[in-house]
Amino acid sequence: MNISNGQLWKYSSFIENKYYSFDKEEILKNISKEQIDEAYLTISKWDNYKPTPLLVLNKLSKELNLNKIYYKDESKRFNLKSFKALGGAYAVEKVTKKNKNVIVSSATAGNHGRAVAWGAKRLGLKCKIFVSEYVSEERKNAIEDLGAEVFKVKGNYENSLLECIKNSIQNNWQIIQDVAWKDYKLIPTLTMAGYTVMMKEIADKIHKEKITHIFLQAGVGGLAGAMIAGTVRYLKNIPNIIIVEPDSAACIMESIKSGKIEKINITRESLMGGMSCREPSLVPWEILKKSVNNCISLPDDDIGKAMKLFANGSFGEDKIVAGENSAPGVISLIAICNDENVKKKVNINSNSNILLFGCEGDTDQKMYQKLLKE
Repeated sequence: MNISNGQLWKYSSFIENKYYSFDKEEILKNISKEQIDEAYLTISKWDNYKPTPLLVLNKLSKELNLNKIYYKDESKRFNLKSFKALGGAYAVEKVTKKNKNVIVSSATAGNHGRAVAWGAKRLGLKCKIFVSEYVSEERKNAIEDLGAEVFKVKGNYENSLLECIKNSIQNNWQIIQDVAWKDYKLIPTLTMAGYTVMMKEIADKIHKEKITHIFLQAGVGGLAGAMIAGTVRYLKNIPNIIIVEPDSAACIMESIKSGKIEKINITRESLMGGMSCREPSLVPWEILKKSVNNCISLPDDDIGKAMKLFANGSFGEDKIVAGENSAPGVISLIAICNDENVKKKVNINSNSNILLFGCEGDTDQKMYQKLLKE
């Protein structure tokens, strides 16, 4: 099967960051080396902690004529099937200091809330989670199964966040959010510090091998910002950083274009629900604005197809359970390799070692099965 057949893989737009100037010290002002190290020391001691697999997509690298494609498979993270477990649960532990009287709250499109609920359950704390009307019953039930009380809010993610903030202030609940705002930066920073554990695991696995390009999914930018900070902490070289977003919610791309935070209007929700965000979060934005080389945006068209190819072992030796937010990295890589002009711009060639993030497994099993059947 010819995976990379040029007719099939689409991207919507591609830009270069004209403000690019990678500054390691500047990046570590946002998440410090100490915060990164402490997150690893804490999380690596949790029950059932083990590094998630770093898989090699050897069939795809052969077809695209690249040296190696690594895929970090977060579907195997604790029982939560998502990298978010590292952030939300870690922030709960750090902020509550395991005090049983603290009630934690959060707003979520799915995976972050699940991580907060799991973190609360680990420590025996009460937990209140707010979701928008667009969050599936499947995702809502998964959060309730962890003992949290879930409130469904009319409107989009932003509405659920406002409702969470309002109720938390009234009831004196502790908000554990992965999004930063004016006087709320510590907890999103701790959440991102938790995510950097992935980069430690990757560095331990690849030893001396150099990663040349990293594709990073972005919603509000938390994962992407954390991985760039992790790169500074754990990798010897500075790879090309490429941000991937849904074309209906490319808020990082719009912000990178203008050099300042832009708020966009989302007229349709993307299949990549966890990435459907209107504006970058403050903490990651400080990292992303100058350290990202390129941004690429994608339509939803190829998501199901990519998930299927992961599932049937077309990309490598492993059959991989990749959720809808795990597909964009591989889609944008293939789309770039099919466009000689862009491929040259990002300097991808036969010596390239690419790193992709499979940030979730089938966290919404109904949706996963539906997309596989399409």
